[in-house]
Amino acid sequence: ERAKEKVMDLARIVSEYTGKIRVHNVNLLEIQQAINEHCPEEEMTILSRRFMMGIAEKIAETTRCQALITGESIGQVASQTIQGLTVTNSRVNLPVLRPLIAMDKVDIIKWAKRIGTFETSILPFEDCCTVFLPEKVVTRPRVEDIVESENLLDVDALVERAIEGREVIEIEFEG
Repeated sequence: ERAKEKVMDLARIVSEYTGKIRVHNVNLLEIQQAINEHCPEEEMTILSRRFMMGIAEKIAETTRCQALITGESIGQVASQTIQGLTVTNSRVNLPVLRPLIAMDKVDIIKWAKRIGTFETSILPFEDCCTVFLPEKVVTRPRVEDIVESENLLDVDALVERAIEGREVIEIEFEG
């Protein structure tokens, strides 16, 4: 709940610049439990990211969005390598826009402070990415290896149930 409130607070801040934001809160617990049970531990992060992208694409199709946008930046975390982004992208057909891709951590922090999201973004609440964080993540994943692991799961059913259970919240700037 606290991680969800953090996301809602960040959405409120960003909505000053974007206008109304529709947040689709999707519970990934069942997906991450399935990955944890059936797939190599070091693939948890990349598999989770592929599920997130697949879910985002399905939601985008129903809401007539024409691209996905992420806050990824090359090398900021172990999973954000060119190979990792390539494997993540291969899960979807929509274009993936990454406006922060070439920024380093210092630049991202500077922008976060400028738009007022920094203090909220560093609050230490556990989320789906930290609860199942493996000791070691695969940093040079290969599409064929990750697809092989996905084949151990009922991807379509997991995605469908996650989307069916989502909560949609509209956020507007309250300034």
